[in-house]
Amino acid sequence: MRYLTIKWVHKNPADPVQIYSEIGNDSYELRRIEVWANGRKGFADANEQQGGTELSVMPIPTLAEIAAQPEYEPKAIVAEEFHKLWLKRR
Repeated sequence: MRYLTIKWVHKNPADPVQIYSEIGNDSYELRRIEVWANGRKGFADANEQQGGTELSVMPIPTLAEIAAQPEYEPKAIVAEEFHKLWLKRR
């Protein structure tokens, strides 16, 4: 498993500005949390989706591949950090 957060730098209020992902060994998302500039949150896992958030249907690229796109600022995080956020997602 790997965990990451991505700061998405843009000016579109319809899109989240922060994304947190739990990613399985097969590179597919297992859980995802999104946060919008206005503080709204959404989340998704295999059983539930809320706030318009969905799991990616494509494998998640490596940190380096994501960082190569100038609008994204990815960072690896530890499992405990993701789990704390997941518990507060509602």
